[in-house]
Amino acid sequence: MNTVTVYDALKAAAADSPDLDFFVVPPSASRTYAPDGVSLTFAEGLAQVDARRSDYAAAGYGHGQRVAILLENRPDFIIHWLALNALGVSVVPVNPYYQVDEITYLLNHSDCVLAVGLPERVHDLKAPAAHIDRELPVVATGDPLPTAPPLRISDTPEGQSECALMYTSGTTGTPKGCMLSNDYYLGIGGWYVNQGGLCPVEHGRERLLTPLPLFHMNAMACSFVAMIMARGALIQLDRFHPSTWWADVRETGATIIHYLGVMPAILLNLAEDPVERDNQVKFGFGANVDPAQHIPFEQRFGFPLIEGWAMTETGAGATIPANRPPHEPGQRCIGWPWECDARVVDDDDNEVPADTPGQLVVRKSEDTPRRLFFSGYYKDEEATESAWRGGWFHTGDVVMRAKSGRFYFVDRDKNIIRRSGENIAALEVDTVLVRHPHVAEVAVIAAPDPVRDEEVMACVVPTENVKRDVATARNLVQWCLDRLAYYKAPGWILFLDKLPVTATNKIKKADLKDLGGDPANNPEAIDLRAMKKAPGRVV
Repeated sequence: MNTVTVYDALKAAAADSPDLDFFVVPPSASRTYAPDGVSLTFAEGLAQVDARRSDYAAAGYGHGQRVAILLENRPDFIIHWLALNALGVSVVPVNPYYQVDEITYLLNHSDCVLAVGLPERVHDLKAPAAHIDRELPVVATGDPLPTAPPLRISDTPEGQSECALMYTSGTTGTPKGCMLSNDYYLGIGGWYVNQGGLCPVEHGRERLLTPLPLFHMNAMACSFVAMIMARGALIQLDRFHPSTWWADVRETGATIIHYLGVMPAILLNLAEDPVERDNQVKFGFGANVDPAQHIPFEQRFGFPLIEGWAMTETGAGATIPANRPPHEPGQRCIGWPWECDARVVDDDDNEVPADTPGQLVVRKSEDTPRRLFFSGYYKDEEATESAWRGGWFHTGDVVMRAKSGRFYFVDRDKNIIRRSGENIAALEVDTVLVRHPHVAEVAVIAAPDPVRDEEVMACVVPTENVKRDVATARNLVQWCLDRLAYYKAPGWILFLDKLPVTATNKIKKADLKDLGGDPANNPEAIDLRAMKKAPGRVV
């Protein structure tokens, strides 16, 4: 079978492994949907996808169109995505934590022709859809589909056809739409299955458990497509539940788990349980585990955490996994470049010596630098070409290459805050806060956080006669919570008389970090992290 699309990969798996598990949701009495769980074989999954595909095809949807989906971490996400993928329709995953302004931007910018949401979330799509510059139908899963507009492309989908338009935070303040092809998705799946070393993936035997969101590339592209190609099962949690984590790992027979840095920290804080090592996990795969917790985690729970590096933009074109021995826990080692080229450069793009921090730049190869990368930023060719200047993709991440050739993570772009695995553009939060009537000037920076890696900290110069107290700080945080996804709101507020600036009046964020320091040790910093809770969920 010629595998061109992700749907083709599912069809091939259903043909040779129809009875193997495909997609699993563990039982959970506290979950509002499917409390008894869900378990689909490859054959059952394909049948549901094909039924939904027929509905979309009958309504005229096809190659070259986009459909926005607000379907959370549910089987509906997979079913609708692959049904649309079979027809050549690209999906626009909607972050379920987005507020009205954020969804309005996404629906308008993406040029999607339809928005599909869970029945209880349709209102979260209809309000934004009413404010965009074109008519956009919004339906719930299972509702009759409106007739699609005329197709832009008449031929059948191919490897370079867009599979998804995924929005990711950038330094410009508004999310960038990364155009991701079928080749991109299949490339990531193939890379994961074949990486080997400390991360062996056995055909027909793996059960990969992840709490990571399907609207991000890790779960949607890496975990899910890899399990299709390996004839394994994706065990998808709705989110990370520390209290039931080890029970889910044990009862689902998970052999691989995916994590973010926040998870090992939380699990280590749980009381020891005699059954916490009673599992079949071979390895955990993720990023940003606290170096001080890496070795204690492995010693306590009995399996290695393998760190790696990638970006939404780089896909399988450039990955750096620490999957080859020696295993170096606690060193922030991200390993060796895997079938790609990587350099560490200074501000002028000159390569720096070994053991010297610099910006990581990557490419697939000299002859095909962009192969298996994203296809570009939608409606922003200038940003795409700027990132690719000199034939190398500029990641913004600061790393160090040892003489051995191994790479070690040092820091990230100064304008990006990494909180619990979410990239947050400081400028986006700046832009919202500066509109508050009590804010004269503001600069948002990353503050260290012992659990979430980094937290959002807003350094605020208030307008005249405004009190610099907790009430004002709470008002500023609530202002952000009403306009941004909850995780983007400041967790710390620091009031200042003025912001440090350069001779050209640019804010010196490095000086701000020195001034604010660790807010937990700064008596003038106001801690409002308790206000940041996922809507309708227990944190």
